[in-house]
Amino acid sequence: MSQTSPSTIELIFPDGNARAFDAGVTAAEVAASISTSLGKKAISASIDGAHYDLQWPITQDAKIAIHTMKDEVQANELIRHDLAHIMARAVQEIWPDTKVTIGPVIEHGWYYDFDRKEPFTPEDLATIEKKMKEIINKREPVTTEVWDRARAVQFYTDNNEPYKVELIESIPGDEPLRMYWHGDWQDLCRGPHLQHTGQVPGDAFKLMSVAGAYWRGDSDRAMLQRIYGVAFTGKEKLKAHLTMLEEAAKRDHRKLGREMDLFHFEEVAPGSVVWHPSGWRIFQNLIAYMRRRQEEAGYDEVNTPDIMDRALWETSGHWFNYMENMFLAQTHDDRDYALKPMNCPGHMLLFNHALRSYRDLPMKIAEFGKVHRYEPSGALHGLMRVRSFTQDDAHIYCTPEQLTDECLKVNDLILSIYKDFGFDNVHVKLSTRPENRIGSDESWDLSEGALKTALDRAGMEYTIFEGEGAFYGPKLEYVLRDAIGRDWQCGTLQVDYNLPERFGSTYVTQSGEKQAPVMLHRALFGSLERFTGILIENWEGKLPFWLAPRQVVVASITSDADDYVAEVVKALRSAGIQAEADIRNEKINYKVREHSLSKVPVILAVGHREVEERTVTVRRLGEKRTSVVALDEMLADLTKEATPPDLR
Repeated sequence: MSQTSPSTIELIFPDGNARAFDAGVTAAEVAASISTSLGKKAISASIDGAHYDLQWPITQDAKIAIHTMKDEVQANELIRHDLAHIMARAVQEIWPDTKVTIGPVIEHGWYYDFDRKEPFTPEDLATIEKKMKEIINKREPVTTEVWDRARAVQFYTDNNEPYKVELIESIPGDEPLRMYWHGDWQDLCRGPHLQHTGQVPGDAFKLMSVAGAYWRGDSDRAMLQRIYGVAFTGKEKLKAHLTMLEEAAKRDHRKLGREMDLFHFEEVAPGSVVWHPSGWRIFQNLIAYMRRRQEEAGYDEVNTPDIMDRALWETSGHWFNYMENMFLAQTHDDRDYALKPMNCPGHMLLFNHALRSYRDLPMKIAEFGKVHRYEPSGALHGLMRVRSFTQDDAHIYCTPEQLTDECLKVNDLILSIYKDFGFDNVHVKLSTRPENRIGSDESWDLSEGALKTALDRAGMEYTIFEGEGAFYGPKLEYVLRDAIGRDWQCGTLQVDYNLPERFGSTYVTQSGEKQAPVMLHRALFGSLERFTGILIENWEGKLPFWLAPRQVVVASITSDADDYVAEVVKALRSAGIQAEADIRNEKINYKVREHSLSKVPVILAVGHREVEERTVTVRRLGEKRTSVVALDEMLADLTKEATPPDLR
């Protein structure tokens, strides 16, 4: 007996009220039925959490929410998606021979890839923007239809759009093909979209740049031209974003790294940092800080091999699931090895080296482990995206009963550490079980429950990302907001019931039975290289005094003060402060300007008067005023400032 679709459906609104509608009703019709005003303001709807175009039919009972331009998330998605189409239309109206490919929404905007013989120029971007505004001002309708595959392929074949034909051929056969028109211009697209081009704020977008991009990300395919744009719901938000980008450019860690003489990169070692003395001093300060915090929290520091046999990576699953990201090597005796991309398998060897009892748990082992992961050359970005980096990695082996408490301890530790570095605004993401996963539902329930309970007990707000966990366990991601409002994902905490089972790891329970421990994967800074870059940009190179690689320069005003300069430098160094002398035959203003550009926090000027009075003239970075301070007082003040926050 065949089933028939219902003739009426029930829609439940956010306030809990429910209403019956004819099956196939559109969100536009639902909005208009509520009020004429809402019908005019509506831009889209959420149906059981899925973002719906106002034109799409609703065929089943569902929860519904109508969106307007006041709903920033949905409004931005639609505006940026429509602008991708409007930009592609503008390009083809100006240069009709251009082939179009894809144009997805990304953070803050969108991009669209084009196949065009001539390269786009900055002047072309201005021309395209002008044409886009003309299209927006026409207020032409945006319409949609569902086509069968044969019709769609024929349409794009007739219009000489080979990339669209290839896209259709890659879509599974049972998926509907939705077509959208912005005026007379048409594109293959899942939607949703706005209802007419005039709904796009014409003064709240900007085309930013052009870059090369291979078709389908394949270096053996055609090189396309990718135009990036940004867009917001209003011009003030666009202005704020552009201001932030200007500020970010001034803070770029690569630029500041050159000015402060911290690091560089070489073509012979792409994605690997060449640390200069000052940069390495910052790096070692971070390690020393973290080492103290970890020891205080009960971790034992270890070190495991950088290169290990294929058999280990087969057991861990990396050889079959992560090989494309690994650096491999083969020796003369035909043994396969890999540089470690992660520290966890090495820590499994440590756990398995001895018989463990429940009395030994929780067992906490930490490592500043150097890992190597192959990143495409186009993805490398200074310290932020490298191929060789150091993790402040740790693994906690515990009993199921200890799991929630250990998660809470990690959460408290990580928040305390970020606060020491000036990050008070921290957001937590909880990523839950993905569709493709290993392990039992019971272990996933326990893992996710432990993370949620720890966050609730800590009073933390968090966002749940359904299905975004690792294949072996759920995870927490700690996102920092920096001084100019950018978000950086740094620390992670992952619960893993599966890796100990793969390695046959066990401990002896109180009843004398053997049981696999629960494993927590934990990183606090994450990548030390990346965290260094984040710190440089957050502080615009003006690092806190205790962390600054060059803390004090003592500069002579006259050569008669050279001996006193040496005495002051010696006193500072004896107090554990990084101090250096500048007794060059240059004017003091020249010296101050040079060291200020290098972001030295404190410059002490010394001349005749300072020698006689045993004082120093203090100039702090970013301050125009100077002060004359007694040498002993200055030493006491700077010694206090040089003390790391965890030791104060």
